Amino acid sequence: MSHSHGDLSRRFTLIAADGYALGATLFPADQPLGQILVGSATGVPRGFYRRFAEYAAARGYTTLTLDYRGVGESRPATLKGFEMDYLDWARLDLAAALEHLHQPELPTFMVGHSFGGHAFGLLPNHKHVSGLYTFGTGAGWHGWMPLAERLKVLTMWRVIGPLVTRSKGYLAWSKLGMGEDLPLGVYRQWKRWCRYPRYFFEDPSMPGLEEQFAQITTPIIALNATDDLWASPASRDAFMSAYRQADYQGLTLIPAEAGLPPIGHMGYFRPSAQPLWQDALNWFDQLGQSRQAA
Repeated sequence: MSHSHGDLSRRFTLIAADGYALGATLFPADQPLGQILVGSATGVPRGFYRRFAEYAAARGYTTLTLDYRGVGESRPATLKGFEMDYLDWARLDLAAALEHLHQPELPTFMVGHSFGGHAFGLLPNHKHVSGLYTFGTGAGWHGWMPLAERLKVLTMWRVIGPLVTRSKGYLAWSKLGMGEDLPLGVYRQWKRWCRYPRYFFEDPSMPGLEEQFAQITTPIIALNATDDLWASPASRDAFMSAYRQADYQGLTLIPAEAGLPPIGHMGYFRPSAQPLWQDALNWFDQLGQSRQAA
């Protein structure tokens, strides 16, 4: 394994159940209290979560980040013609990472960002996880967004996206200055699910998902900032209601009242949001202590 992001982190190749090779980084804790798997947002490379992972490792949680297939170091030579299902990121990629990370003698937790909160309900091995703390998870429907953002998003789905994907064969977001490129399958499914107020739960081509989420009893906290235009608290509630058997709590953050700078959809993992990380890890501490006592 090669070293990266300081002396403690270790980059390695993770192999999913279907044989796909994924770029991953492990941030080991010296005297671990537990493990944390980071479930990234759509198209966000794992390096974005490095500071959080370092912070968590320093607090005693060995932390694993990964690039989903088609993203970052898990991207093929070209995305044109690259076929995948959006939910492969959960069912294959995160599932493999969780299997690699989990050690039964210590509690394993998951921190999600946007799609990461969706992914938890799709994991075949979610019972390994003792608690999920997710940031900025919402239903994706444009109707949950303020008018100006709604218009931008609809322009993306209806005008820019079709033009770009027809030309390139994938969503060349990097050319638009909007982040990582996305495989065509991810773009098409994401666009379709965002037509529905409750996201993929209302897609008639995806039967059974709500029943799958309803089986989960894991403790969950979902925090959304009021200035998160893509995942407002109302959007969060529309999606997270599917975890109806979970010990669930939705938290709404007003950044200015908490003494924080604007958060938006990406600020949860910027260094200025460290108080939010501390809250999540404190909650994991409590869950770990309860597990020990039991």
